[in-house]
Amino acid sequence: MPTYTAQSREAGRAPLPMDTARSFTGAWWLQPVLTVCALTAFGIYTTIRAFQNQYFCYPWPGLDAGGIATGEAVHAATYLSPFYSPYLPITLSIGTFVVSPAFYILVFPLAFRMTCYYYRKAYYRAFFWDPPACAVTEPLAGPRMRYTGEREFPFLLQNLHRYAFYAAAVFIVILTYDAIKAFIFTDPVTGARSFGIGVGTLVLVVNVVLLALYTFGCHSWRHLIGGSVDCYSCSGGTRTRYGVWKKVSFLNSRHALYAWLSMFSVAGADIYVNLLARGIITDLRIL
Repeated sequence: MPTYTAQSREAGRAPLPMDTARSFTGAWWLQPVLTVCALTAFGIYTTIRAFQNQYFCYPWPGLDAGGIATGEAVHAATYLSPFYSPYLPITLSIGTFVVSPAFYILVFPLAFRMTCYYYRKAYYRAFFWDPPACAVTEPLAGPRMRYTGEREFPFLLQNLHRYAFYAAAVFIVILTYDAIKAFIFTDPVTGARSFGIGVGTLVLVVNVVLLALYTFGCHSWRHLIGGSVDCYSCSGGTRTRYGVWKKVSFLNSRHALYAWLSMFSVAGADIYVNLLARGIITDLRIL
């Protein structure tokens, strides 16, 4: 429907088409540009850290002659980066290059994020401009009108999201264990272990909480909880499911917020552990 803008009313002109009027109402391009910058920066940082294969736990035990950190030393560390959890010291070399254990791990949470319904919307708009924003015509709209949805490769792989969710849920359990382990500190002299709280403890706890809110606000989890039910009031079991579904729906309505917060928190947790392991900063003990 034609839309009047303040400019067209004042000039006495006819209403402008919606996509033209949109340019007068604000910087619609700002959000896709910020999305491109944030997702690109996260992708670059994640790739670099996966290739580094060092400084992913604190205290940092160092690498052995084979170019890997021993599993015993890493598991004894107080803090473990979420990029390397669970730590799988699988020795696989390509020439002189030792394949980082992070590559075996990151494929699962990244598959969950890449196929997430919210992230699809975000990067379809930001990277493909399909469309770039509400009521804004996509570039070369005519030649690009052969719409196939997600029925052809590579977008067919988006349908794996429901299975990627199961892997993501398992990682929440693993990262929860890491967060609990972050309360246990080892005396470097005596080797005695004791309960404590450091800034790193809080960083790992906040990270797993945000990841859990994002994961269990997922559309696939919401469907598993409340889908395939025609009558929520027919029995006690379905009424219980309805109650859980409402709580999951509360998280689902904030899925975009938790998606961004958890992305920054997982990168922030890795940065914090990395700086500690390198000796650049010191972990502040609260308790």
